[in-house]
Amino acid sequence: MSADETPAGTVLQICPLLPSLDKALASRHHAVRLTDQADPDAFLAEHGGEVVAAVTTARIGVSDALMDALPRLGAIVHFGVGYETTNVVRARARGIDVSNTPDVLTDCVADLAVGAVIGVLRRIAEADRYVRAGAWESGAFPLATRVSGKRIGILGLGRIGRAIARRLAAFDAELGYHSRRRVADVPYRYAESARDLAAWADVLVVATAGGAATNGLVSAEVLAALGPDGYLVNIARGSVVDEPALVEALLERRIAGAALDVFADEPHVPAALLDLDSVLLLPHIASATRETREAMGDLAYRNLDHYLTTGRLLTPVPL
Repeated sequence: MSADETPAGTVLQICPLLPSLDKALASRHHAVRLTDQADPDAFLAEHGGEVVAAVTTARIGVSDALMDALPRLGAIVHFGVGYETTNVVRARARGIDVSNTPDVLTDCVADLAVGAVIGVLRRIAEADRYVRAGAWESGAFPLATRVSGKRIGILGLGRIGRAIARRLAAFDAELGYHSRRRVADVPYRYAESARDLAAWADVLVVATAGGAATNGLVSAEVLAALGPDGYLVNIARGSVVDEPALVEALLERRIAGAALDVFADEPHVPAALLDLDSVLLLPHIASATRETREAMGDLAYRNLDHYLTTGRLLTPVPL
């Protein structure tokens, strides 16, 4: 679309967003919140043809049915780096552009990944509970596992995976990775499969994208390869890990522990994990800092504004 074909119409806000982004959409564009409508289906039937752009989150996306209800839709703007909840191939086939918010959350997600590695190996949350319960007065806390010098495998060496690797290099870690293809400009060991990476690693950090292509990638076989002394850290998507297989492996102590920021059915966490000291449980907070969320909101807004002004997105997602 050229600049002289700039779209004019309604911006549809699919779900609640960051307050500053919500305010910007309401004050600077004709944005309508779908969740404010008493009968969303009736609203779409009457006004769906007026919508030229949709703003959503990585968790919610835009469903196929909603896409079909918006015949003039030209852009889907995601607040978040993920976009697996939107069928991008289908959208592109309809001439709909799709964006996300890459880069701005890379550092915070990588920071949390390293914190999770340290947290689960050094048993930090468990040690905190130990002190609060008064147990220290009865004896020393059990020994943990060192982080420095470990073999750490990163599953998915994209922007976030690389940032994690750079940080862990400072711990004198031996680094390896598996991605869909080799990365030419890194010194890390390449594994041909997720299973091979797990068999080599002491710690397997999941940093790959979500979606159908990676669903269940960390399977029972991969967990078996990681073994009873291995740890799993997942800051990617819950769908990447076979969650029932993981729960079983942890309960039967077939892996040493896990640090999990994401789950298959958020915010629901498998009940069996709640009483396991070998598991560090986090409520999907990898990008949850004030600075990063504001940067994400700013980029999402700039994507929308640029599209409405020029007909193009600033950070379109790759096919």
